[in-house]
Amino acid sequence: MNQQTLEKSLYDLITETSTNLPKDVRRAIKKAKEAENAGTRAAMSLDTISNNIIMAEDNVSPICQDTGLPTFKIYTPVGVNQLEIKAAIKKAIIDTTADAKLRPNAVDSLTGANSGNNLGDGLPVMKFEQWENDYITIKLILKGGGCENKNIQYSLPCEIDGLGRAGRDLDGIRKCILHSVYQAQGQGCSAGFIGVGIGGDRSSGYDLAKEQLFRHVEDTNPNPDLAKLEEYVVKTSNTFGIGTMGFGGEATLLGCKIGVMHRIPASFYVSVAYNCWAYRRMAVDIDPQTGEIIKWHYQEGEKITFKDEVAATTEDNTTNVVELTAPITEEQIRSLKVGDVVSITGRMYTGRDAIHHHLMSHDAPVDLNGQVIYHCGPVMAKDEEGNWTVKAAGPTTSIREEPYQGDIMKKFGIRAVIGKGGMGPKTLKALNEHGGVYLNAIGGAAQYYADCIKGVDGVDLMEFGIPEAMWHLNVEKFTAVVTMDSHGNSLHADVDKSSLEKLALHAERVF
Repeated sequence: MNQQTLEKSLYDLITETSTNLPKDVRRAIKKAKEAENAGTRAAMSLDTISNNIIMAEDNVSPICQDTGLPTFKIYTPVGVNQLEIKAAIKKAIIDTTADAKLRPNAVDSLTGANSGNNLGDGLPVMKFEQWENDYITIKLILKGGGCENKNIQYSLPCEIDGLGRAGRDLDGIRKCILHSVYQAQGQGCSAGFIGVGIGGDRSSGYDLAKEQLFRHVEDTNPNPDLAKLEEYVVKTSNTFGIGTMGFGGEATLLGCKIGVMHRIPASFYVSVAYNCWAYRRMAVDIDPQTGEIIKWHYQEGEKITFKDEVAATTEDNTTNVVELTAPITEEQIRSLKVGDVVSITGRMYTGRDAIHHHLMSHDAPVDLNGQVIYHCGPVMAKDEEGNWTVKAAGPTTSIREEPYQGDIMKKFGIRAVIGKGGMGPKTLKALNEHGGVYLNAIGGAAQYYADCIKGVDGVDLMEFGIPEAMWHLNVEKFTAVVTMDSHGNSLHADVDKSSLEKLALHAERVF
């Protein structure tokens, strides 16, 4: 096999997976848009998502800034050298990372050091299987941390909030799957997709669940009972009112795929792999003699471009927008309430896990009084003049900063925090006491928000790596929704409560 040709084929696979959603996923998002009520926060979010898909394809830039953990499933004929494929995958990962198609995302678990090239112990994940076909198939999924953190595993029998006892039968499985959708809320960038693995042990069950995410969105399960359950789960989940980004609405789940394997008598696991709307998975068939791509998967049927649809619906979903310029005063913050849409112009600083941990015991490198912290780990590149440019910059899941956020806002006078998925009671209390606000940006909309960033004015704490550094961003009309205000109100808590009540309506046996 020609190694350089194979490396080029893998480079193309990684780039396509990162920047261009498959046709079946686009059609599922279009269906969600058509089901949503015009003029709502959910409709606005779906328009932003659609616009982001267009921009990512046009710019050949990441749909979402979070590379996740690149996972390859490789099927090879007898006699193919798997070591050569491993080497080619690693080279393609290095090259796509250098070209800002992927964010450097591999971190040493003990030291926290970022390798800078997405390689590390056990990374990327590569799983090989031999088969009797005369060609190679390579599948790739880029599953971000926000949705990965909402994976969940149940051991039956068990008690489930809102649904009661789940036994070791199909109806117990049903309860587990419904609860898995409820517990994700907006933190997994809903509306999402789930893969479910029934049986196995703890590790093989999760592997089976993730394998289901490679299935076609529109396929039919060959097992009639599971086909019925898949359809039921999607239909029922969309009555929970969680909606896109957890803002409420009609679209909570876009797809459910279930696989089953044998187990031992003592264990009965139901494993659920949650995937966000930015469902970045692709596959190719490769000629084992030349290394060339001979077929792309997931390309059957109509391709939805969204361009005409976004142009037609944007005007319908316009709403009153509060214009803010950083630094922001406490009076301005106190005037905001849950549901307000704000547009920020001026300076913004990124801050994720490492920054929040650092600020608890150190001074800030800049004056943060009245400023805005953005929970974001951007994809960055340098232009020909050596200046940093933002290639992708969507929000990360905020709940990880719950132990720190309130204390840091009070300590440094921060007035606004932007992220996704909401935060908890400690932060909500601090917003009330200090005069702060939490703003929910649209998860995965990395191109949309990168377009709002007009320049990079500086960077601090680069020793934490590109995703975790504090970037000084000059933004213009950066739009987000107030979901936690300074008066003790939280849209996230409200949606959680109401969706739990709706989940409980399905406690009675169905299967």
